[in-house]
Amino acid sequence: MMDYTDRHCRYLLRLLAPGALLYTEMVTSAAIARGDVPRLLAFHPAEHPVALQLGGSDPRELALAARVGAGYGYDEINLNCGCPSDRVQSGRFGACLMGEPERVAACVRAMRAEVAVPVTVKCRIGIEPMPRQDLDEYGFLRDFVGTVAEAGCQIFIVHARSAILAGLSPKENREIPPLRYDLARRLRKDFPHLTFVLNGGIRTLEAVKEHLQDFAGVMLGREAYNNPYVLATLHRELFDPQWAPSRDAIVEQYAQYVRERLAEGHPLRAMVRHVHGLYAGMPRARAWRRFLSEGVTSPAANADLLLESLDIVRAA
Repeated sequence: MMDYTDRHCRYLLRLLAPGALLYTEMVTSAAIARGDVPRLLAFHPAEHPVALQLGGSDPRELALAARVGAGYGYDEINLNCGCPSDRVQSGRFGACLMGEPERVAACVRAMRAEVAVPVTVKCRIGIEPMPRQDLDEYGFLRDFVGTVAEAGCQIFIVHARSAILAGLSPKENREIPPLRYDLARRLRKDFPHLTFVLNGGIRTLEAVKEHLQDFAGVMLGREAYNNPYVLATLHRELFDPQWAPSRDAIVEQYAQYVRERLAEGHPLRAMVRHVHGLYAGMPRARAWRRFLSEGVTSPAANADLLLESLDIVRAA
């Protein structure tokens, strides 16, 4: 998620879910080709398995970005064909690329030629306005997947909403277009040899269990950020019945990470902001968040701020 799942966020999420596949923010291929690559791509070894999500539409540039990402040790290279923001559309990538399946296939083919790790695609179930009026919504999705699969993509992460390319904000595009899990399920029948992961509107353990009956995996977005402890619950229920890290223990471990990153020059605010949802729904959570938000503005603040904050939630 743009501006959310940076390296600090991913480290925190890894403390909660040892086996989840984590995704970076979408990084543009142009930024990797011409920008500060260490700042964009460096990550902590504890984050594995972690996928690099790329945005772009130039096969050669994406091939370069994929090669660089694989060199940094990412476990998967993902091409974003699902983001509907105006900023992304102006660069001719994100969800609007679904209207150019042959270009997406060329990008996938070029990236696969450069890396040994999986190259995957994240997409919507469709886009509006539809570029082909001779197809219904599912026909458009089926043809897109089929074309890209011929280029060697074996794994698709499908956000089960269409992207409205004009008139809606990114937030509205996550809420207004109706969820159509049924269309995503039809892909499994038409492409039994491919792997499909479901995304969109999934917030609870019950929903995850239900969708895992039909899909190889599920992707959580905003819920995992706003209520990160849900990942610990999922890991316990799905993989390890003994897994039950306390929120306090997570804060203590994260504080040590923050201390190490501060020594490298990373700003405290950029790291502390990611823990704000950790006590979501718990007593004194609002007071705890306020303490962190106010405390991080002090020039003398350091990683001890996180440890001091625990007095508030422990008092509850």
